[in-house]
Amino acid sequence: MAEETQEKQFVIQKLYLKDVSFETPNSPVIFTQQWEPKVEFNLASNAQALENGLFEVGLTVTVTVKLEEKTAYLAELTQAGVFTVTGFPEEELAAMIGSYCPTILFPYAREAVSDLVIKGGFPPLLLAPVNFDALYMQHLQQQTNQGPHTIN
Repeated sequence: MAEETQEKQFVIQKLYLKDVSFETPNSPVIFTQQWEPKVEFNLASNAQALENGLFEVGLTVTVTVKLEEKTAYLAELTQAGVFTVTGFPEEELAAMIGSYCPTILFPYAREAVSDLVIKGGFPPLLLAPVNFDALYMQHLQQQTNQGPHTIN
């Protein structure tokens, strides 16, 4: 008896900027200081199943730039997308949502951060590429070591 297998389907339905924040708490004084920034960069992703194979995936990027101990600026945004992901086995589906979708979202988030920084009056900031496959594998390893905890 032949098993019915659903054809794998991946479609980008919508990409959008879900949340944006840009703060310059020490302006305008910060503009008079020597520009030798310390950059902190953090990423987080989350996903939620919607309906009929639709998933919303959000990638939150937080960048804090300081001159000595003073914050020059804080940029935080969530780049999101709605994706159709059907026909994948559970393990592949998790990798699609946890790695492949954030890989698609990151260039849009990177561009949005760059635009915010420039519009905020600061020198351009170009975020380095991110290996989401490696981050996803690290996340799986942490889950294996810690038991059934969820990590965003």
